[in-house]
Amino acid sequence: MSIHGLLTKKTSPKFPTKYIFVSGGVLSGLGKGITAASLGVILKEHGYRVTNIKCENYLNIDSGNINPTEHGDVFLCEDGLEADLDLGSYERFLGEEVGHKNFTTMGEIYSKVIENTKNLEYGGRTVEAFPYVPEEAIRRIKAAGEGYNIVLVELGGTAGEYQNMIYYEAYRTMKLREPENVLHLHVTYFPRPSHISELKSKPTQLSVRLLNNMGIQPDFIIARAEETIDDKRKEKVAYFCNLNKEDVISNPDCETIYQIPLIFKDQDLDLKVLKKIHLPAKRTDLKSWRELVERVLSEKKKTVKIAIIAKYLATGDYELKDSYHSLLESLEHAGWYHKVGLDLVFVHAEKLETNDADALEKLKSADGVIVPIGWGARGVEGKIKAIQYARENKIPYLGLCYGMQLASVEYARNVVGLKNANSTEVDPETQFPIIHDIPFNEKYQRIKGEGASMRLGAYDCVLKPNTLAYEIYKKHHAFKDERNNIISERHRHRFEFNNEYRSALEEAGFVISGTSPDDFFVEMIELPKKTHPFFIATQAHPEYKSRPLSPHPIFVEYVRAVMGHAQV
Repeated sequence: MSIHGLLTKKTSPKFPTKYIFVSGGVLSGLGKGITAASLGVILKEHGYRVTNIKCENYLNIDSGNINPTEHGDVFLCEDGLEADLDLGSYERFLGEEVGHKNFTTMGEIYSKVIENTKNLEYGGRTVEAFPYVPEEAIRRIKAAGEGYNIVLVELGGTAGEYQNMIYYEAYRTMKLREPENVLHLHVTYFPRPSHISELKSKPTQLSVRLLNNMGIQPDFIIARAEETIDDKRKEKVAYFCNLNKEDVISNPDCETIYQIPLIFKDQDLDLKVLKKIHLPAKRTDLKSWRELVERVLSEKKKTVKIAIIAKYLATGDYELKDSYHSLLESLEHAGWYHKVGLDLVFVHAEKLETNDADALEKLKSADGVIVPIGWGARGVEGKIKAIQYARENKIPYLGLCYGMQLASVEYARNVVGLKNANSTEVDPETQFPIIHDIPFNEKYQRIKGEGASMRLGAYDCVLKPNTLAYEIYKKHHAFKDERNNIISERHRHRFEFNNEYRSALEEAGFVISGTSPDDFFVEMIELPKKTHPFFIATQAHPEYKSRPLSPHPIFVEYVRAVMGHAQV
């Protein structure tokens, strides 16, 4: 059997598992996750099984209860984990599902150590932060690597923060124990002040000094900057940071993040890394990735406008689009598929409630409307107004999670005639609770905090033949079980469609096109084509399963419908 065949089998790796730590310095938001994922892409091309683990600093057990305007879009995994958005980058780049084993927080680690002390698992010893907490981090990193050749270990935050010293100590300990199997990439920033016409390396030097103070010498510097790092800067950094010049890798701003694997490949980062961790290399060309980037960067002759009715945007004086990161990615994937440009416009739901002229103009000028995930009552009436506009004016509509629930409410109010119909999440005393919460059932839900139960992770759905949903999944061969019309999508919600209102809505032309296998949950709804050219909504989150090399069918067909409406 070839080395490639041996390494890609899901058996124990031929070589000891290798661990590549990726840390950051100077400032947050440099793109450690994209850097690590891009490295993973070019290492996979050599035939190695590559996975990841993201180590977060916060004491939250997961990312699910963090305000998205504070930490960005939660990435929902197949196994129900609510994780940092970087895990979405790993899925999209590496093309493999991630989950609980690929993510940990400081809250999880401390909780486990404290639990162990209660259970007398340390033999009565005095349990201090060092070494017990780093050892728990190491245990999780090792668990992530079982069955893989290479583990990308992304350390949250920046070097020098007290919150993440545990992770740096975990690296230092692993490096001492397995020097040939552990590597460290440090991502730093090279600023270019407006009054100085050169990139400055001093922040990088100081960041590496912080690592040195912790007993860590990085193997590579990944140099983030507006432009390519020149030889003079590389020589200077190499000298002051105890590196060879060729181990300073340029990571400049580019038109799309999907160029980064190619940028790294052109600098032979894969070959340099493999040499340092003592793994053989083979010839690679990244053909599929190069074709993707060519498609992304190609000139788009036509552009369509899609209005996203949003509420998680404001962060001080700035607008945070990361709150909808996976949705934006999924739409872009579909746009590249069709070779069409997308003008994605955020419309503030709360401004629609007050008939704000600018918000109304954005809505009415759009070729398509999307109502995405959301929680709580804020902005709900604005979202319902947008749904009504899309339905009545035959604008292609896509509802995701809350977007399905509110589409059901809108139809009940304005077509069925159940005035003031609502979700009990918004109005617990509503006369017509189209959407409601159900008693906890461990068959379906997980407990998330006191009194809160949710459906999290992948759930099956049976599609009704001859519906739009059925046609979409059939066209793209996306059934989990085509014989039984079963698909599988990820869920992240608490409230459900109230079955007491099924018949009333269906009699008025509302189509329930997907339900759970036991017919208990309404999973997908739509309007007949004779009523509306493209109106579909799902309780699930297909945006978390779309990848650049394999766009999700729902987004592919939604963008196709938008193009049709815009006559592109």
